[in-house]
Amino acid sequence: MALLEIEGLEVAFPAAGGWVPAVRGVSLAVGRGEIVGLVGESGSGKSLTALSVVRLLPPRARIAGSVRLEGQGDLLAASEREIRRVRGRRIGIVFQEPMTALDPVWPVGFQIAEAVRAHRRMTRREARAEVLRLLDLVALPDAGRRLDDYPHQLSGGQRQRVLIAMALAAGPDLLLADEPTTALDVTIQAQILELLEALRSGLGLAVLLITHDLAIVAETCDRMAVMHDGRIVEEGKVEDVFRAPAHPYTRKLLAEVPRLGGLPS
Repeated sequence: MALLEIEGLEVAFPAAGGWVPAVRGVSLAVGRGEIVGLVGESGSGKSLTALSVVRLLPPRARIAGSVRLEGQGDLLAASEREIRRVRGRRIGIVFQEPMTALDPVWPVGFQIAEAVRAHRRMTRREARAEVLRLLDLVALPDAGRRLDDYPHQLSGGQRQRVLIAMALAAGPDLLLADEPTTALDVTIQAQILELLEALRSGLGLAVLLITHDLAIVAETCDRMAVMHDGRIVEEGKVEDVFRAPAHPYTRKLLAEVPRLGGLPS
């Protein structure tokens, strides 16, 4: 049984004269310890698909289908109290832009500690020790010295590591990573991707990786699903899709990517 199962997901938004579909009948599974890339151009519906899993869509959105963790109750039908238990505790979220996701007026150590204490009973001293453990886990340099730094005092890569530490605060089974390397330089991108792989290997963490970058998919993912116009048009093992893409849209995306050493040919 898959850890995450999305079946027939539909998301639509109101517009003059009716509803405009943004996600159309998406079905996707992620197994334990697996990294699955959900790839597509901007506006394809990939981020909306990920946000639907934890019900973080705008209130005006209409959603249908089902989302299950380990085959249990449908998250789309869960109460707000029930879905709050899942967010963070079972499913961690790494948002696209850390400077937006982090609160600029609080030190990063305090923000991670608040995430820890929201899900686990700990004293402030215990939470601080856990924050240090998490920052070591995500390989933030000089973690002890960085606890009292504010987001603007950290580099982009360091802020992304802080976000990942927050996402791991409750020991989730699944990480939703929405374009986690956007706006980072190539060297730092590689470090963040290596970190996700290390977390998968060390913690058995499953990852749904949202990206527009096929090179990232080739380097990091076990399987991939290609989204276009709100639909998944192709899915399979990464090496199979790269070597023999079946859908014209996938072939178009691959044709636009320079052939680097890390890309299957």
